[in-house]
Amino acid sequence: MDISTTANPHPVDDARLAEILASPGFGIHFTDHMVTIEWTPDRGWHDARVTPYGPLTLDPATAVLHYAQETFEGMKAYRHPDGSVHLFRPEENGRRMIRSSQRLALPELPVEDFVAAVEALVKVDERWVADNADGGGEKSLYLRPFMFASETFLGVRPAQHVTFMVIASPAGAYFKGGVKPVTLWLTEDYTRAGRGGMGAAKTGGNYASSLVAQQEATAHGCDQVVFLDSQEGTYVEELGGMNMYYVFDDARIVTPATGTILEGITRASIMELAGKLGHQVEERKFSIDEWRDGVRSGAITEIFACGTAAVVTPVGSLKWAGGEVPAPASTELTMRIRQALVDVQFGRADDTFGWMHPVG
Repeated sequence: MDISTTANPHPVDDARLAEILASPGFGIHFTDHMVTIEWTPDRGWHDARVTPYGPLTLDPATAVLHYAQETFEGMKAYRHPDGSVHLFRPEENGRRMIRSSQRLALPELPVEDFVAAVEALVKVDERWVADNADGGGEKSLYLRPFMFASETFLGVRPAQHVTFMVIASPAGAYFKGGVKPVTLWLTEDYTRAGRGGMGAAKTGGNYASSLVAQQEATAHGCDQVVFLDSQEGTYVEELGGMNMYYVFDDARIVTPATGTILEGITRASIMELAGKLGHQVEERKFSIDEWRDGVRSGAITEIFACGTAAVVTPVGSLKWAGGEVPAPASTELTMRIRQALVDVQFGRADDTFGWMHPVG
């Protein structure tokens, strides 16, 4: 795919950029450019371009505003000690977007074109990828590819005009002041997805459905919300935005099976990494009672959650209406896995898995 580039005539100046990168936060500041690619049935994917970052002009009847036909991805670019910039498993993001698009009746953007679009933005805005000169920082460039129904039409059918875009935002370390266990709230009133639904697709509706439960969690002094399956209300699925792992005293690690939950790329990477560290990883149904009983008996020694933004975070106590289970006894393996993964991403350890994709 040929991608044209129109440079931003008014990029953020170096002094202001230095201020931003010193304390980027998350999803607050945006780079100088964005990528746009259009799709129609007769022309397929066309008019791929890098242009100055700016607002979109949408007709009030734009289909996505009414029927939520959209998908997105989340990924990062990392500055390595030698100054080079790398993406983490971008092909997997491209493949997952295809699966999401299939579920949302959107056109499939080929993986090679997905990666090329992301690379094009990173190349033109490479100066936005922070240098972790101290050797231990976790600043990166967060990338948000997304696709939406851009046709002006109020009929309920798959859109005949679709727009794919990529924007980028510098990101600091997810945890200010160091990694801390997150406290979780078990919602017994809300579910995130059901069998045959969109739980395995990365689409905004899944996140919208989690917000009221997240409000409930916050009101009870918790950081995140845990969702159970919609059929039996028994099996753990995932958090509002992260996958789950449970470490047992015999060194086994269990993660809830997918199907109604998102197939996290960090999740899949941890499965490989944990296996290399000598742990048997099981994907299976995992009940809330097994969680409660396992922590109380000591059979579960650690629990952690994972996702693109936080990478890996230990899980502390679990609360629900009328009850609480304390934090597991340890975070040792959790932090070991986290450090191993982060070191590969930032080029501080050998990439024996072939996960890092150089941008050049």
